[in-house]
Amino acid sequence: MKRRFSRNDDQDTGEINLTPMLDIVFIMLIFFIVTTSFVKEAGIEVNRPSAQTAERKERGNIVIAIKPNGEIWIDKRPVDIRAVRAVVARLRAENPLGTVIIAADRDAKVNLLTRVMDQVRLAGVTDMAIAATAQAQ
Repeated sequence: MKRRFSRNDDQDTGEINLTPMLDIVFIMLIFFIVTTSFVKEAGIEVNRPSAQTAERKERGNIVIAIKPNGEIWIDKRPVDIRAVRAVVARLRAENPLGTVIIAADRDAKVNLLTRVMDQVRLAGVTDMAIAATAQAQ
């Protein structure tokens, strides 16, 4: 038996099926979206003090900003000192692995910084850091 070749057989071999490649691209996209950690900002600009021993922390998901006039900002909203504990506890429940970073302005009062740190500890968070700008040596 002889096999006959037709024009249709030649045309079918020239096509590339893109469906598996599109499946892989979408799976990779979903993977990157799920594994990406988003950095939350306090919502205001703070003039941080500089320090020689400043280290970069990648996992600071709860940022508390203290302005020089005594305003406290968390998650782009002003917060009263009495509500810091509840807000931090709520944010910590949403992200139990995140750390708390307190970004106090260099002209902010130390007393307010201490009170904010106490409220964060009362919320059950022990891993916190104070934001500073790395000083050139």
